Amino acid sequence: MAERTAAPRVAARPVAAGRRVLAPLALAQFICSFAGSNMNVMINDISADLNTTVQGVQLVITLFLLVMAALMIPGGRLTDIVGRQWCLRTGLMIFGAGAVISAVAPSLGVLILGNSILEGVGTALLIPSVYILTTLLFTETAARARAFGMIMAAGGVGAAAGPLLGGLITSAWSWRAAFAFQALIVALVLVLSRSVTDPLPADPQRPFDVVGAVQSAAGLTLVVMGVLAASHSLTLTVALLVAGVLVLAWFLHRARVEEAAGREPLLSISLFHSRVANLGMITQNLQWLVLMGTSFTVAAYLQVVRGYDAIETGLIFTSATVGMLATSLAAARFARRHPPRTLIMTGFGLTAAGTVILIALGGTFSNPWASAPGLLTSGIGIGMMLTPSVTVVQSAFPEQRQGEISGLSRSVSNLGSSLGTAIAGTILVAGLTTHAYAAALVTLVVLAVAGLACAALLPRPEHASTTP
Repeated sequence: MAERTAAPRVAARPVAAGRRVLAPLALAQFICSFAGSNMNVMINDISADLNTTVQGVQLVITLFLLVMAALMIPGGRLTDIVGRQWCLRTGLMIFGAGAVISAVAPSLGVLILGNSILEGVGTALLIPSVYILTTLLFTETAARARAFGMIMAAGGVGAAAGPLLGGLITSAWSWRAAFAFQALIVALVLVLSRSVTDPLPADPQRPFDVVGAVQSAAGLTLVVMGVLAASHSLTLTVALLVAGVLVLAWFLHRARVEEAAGREPLLSISLFHSRVANLGMITQNLQWLVLMGTSFTVAAYLQVVRGYDAIETGLIFTSATVGMLATSLAAARFARRHPPRTLIMTGFGLTAAGTVILIALGGTFSNPWASAPGLLTSGIGIGMMLTPSVTVVQSAFPEQRQGEISGLSRSVSNLGSSLGTAIAGTILVAGLTTHAYAAALVTLVVLAVAGLACAALLPRPEHASTTP
């Protein structure tokens, strides 16, 4: 494989400069996460306005998350070739254009173009840059933990507050205004991002594996579309899932061959040599799967089955926002007192308990606030484990490999988001009853327990190692 030149270590920045840099990075993560969840409270409004169904809105949301997942690895590689700042600003402009198109969309197809495709592509370009720049600009362990804590808090709050803000905006004006809000935030981030400097020079001579990019995107797309097809045809589901797995296997095999021949594939197989990073990525995938699956399931159930409007649904989600914000902002303090393994395990345990409470109370009592205790508990759990999972993965690799691992890590997380909406949403919309609601949430409880089991395999502090 081609020799890579190690970049010089970046000196720690002064506190004030660090805050100026962190603000646009955190806001960029916030708006991308907001875009992934705010449509959950607009299901009835969009369905009526665009003459579509719950499944149509689910498709828009899932495709947005899927496009992010499918293009995140190529996006991570592009940061090395054209530079982190270029990808950040270009991604923001594409995202903003998609938000404007979505705001004026006359049909479901145009909404898919604006929200699912353009906003998805923009996110895939800018998010790897956010995580790489954070890793490079905050070199001290405590400073990096605080920075990632703020960014993951912004992402978690964006995902959790999406229903609340989306509900408020939709009720006060219309669902279209929520996309105008996204465009305004993007414009603000573009202005603030002028203070962000790229500490590593771009390397235009590095190759870009087009074939690998197509293979990875096609494989992930087939897998998610297979899940979405479950409510229509079991045969089609199996065929798409098998095809997706085969394409991904082909992608990994080709990457191994290219690497052995001394060429540079889209994704280096050596990224999977770190057991700690592998476990961290699995927990990331399951965290976002459970978060987005729960968000879509509860929001759709409250609107379609219980008949609540956007503002009522959004207000109920305030409890999740509060819980996630409280623990996300305390990430640095938690990191000083507890190892990542403990935090991630506790987070999954609380998330599973919160989902059980949602089943027991939200699906039984007609009072809309019956869902609040479960959402609060789940929010506390999710917020507690988002930052340590990212820190575990990003810190397992040197600076010159941050482009690769950031793209892979974000792809894994966004694949979890799209699978969460696809799996839980497919179970729910197949029946749109209290029983379907419970079945979807039981599935998410099982996956949260699986995440806890994976976290238990992470090394204890005395055995931890950051060397891949």
